[in-house]
Amino acid sequence: MPPTPAPRPDGPSVGKRALLKARTRRDIVQAAAALMHDGGGVDFSVDDLATRAGVSRRTVFNHFPSLDDVVAAVGADAFGTVRDALHAVAPPTPPGPGPDAARDALRDDLVAALRRAELVAPMASLTRGLGLAGESADAAVVPPHQAMLLLRSLSDVSEELAADLARRHADVEALDVELLVAQAMSSLVVLHRHWFARTGGASDVAAHDTWSALLDHLVPALRTTTPPGPIATEGHHG
Repeated sequence: MPPTPAPRPDGPSVGKRALLKARTRRDIVQAAAALMHDGGGVDFSVDDLATRAGVSRRTVFNHFPSLDDVVAAVGADAFGTVRDALHAVAPPTPPGPGPDAARDALRDDLVAALRRAELVAPMASLTRGLGLAGESADAAVVPPHQAMLLLRSLSDVSEELAADLARRHADVEALDVELLVAQAMSSLVVLHRHWFARTGGASDVAAHDTWSALLDHLVPALRTTTPPGPIATEGHHG
């Protein structure tokens, strides 16, 4: 009788473990978001987080290297609505042949997603969670640590968004896609700072109008961005 074959690594047990791992990660992120909301900041301990998530300290560190990584994941969820908005419609057709037209279609796709995305409510929640609500709105001063966490959040979203756009615009060089997304996401940090200065982190109609007006400043910058040309080098004169 031949020996019973070992289970394949991609069998049902592995699938269940992956689902359990994803569920545990989600529980930790949701627990962090709740602690940030309740406490109005990120000054909670790993023990606080583990207790809220119903897991051990070791489990927290199995999923995240540090508390900053957990907070960044909370922020990435907030900005993840951009990806949802991107997939809500089909990609635009390039206005003509050639790489310039293809890049125009890419920019139009990203700009439209940024406009469709409901970012004000999650930004308001994230702003409170980072402990910024109630701070002075003078020139939109965001403390360095919170600013770093915002950048980390957007960095996580950027990688996934760039991959989404690369699939939707296969005729655009991957580097051009990544550069455009990086510019857009880093610009969102600047826009958030000014939005916070003008609204105090509110999520009312006026805050939505303010965000829409700020996006008007971003759109022309993205539309006028062109990839760098070849670098000219000086030859040696004999």
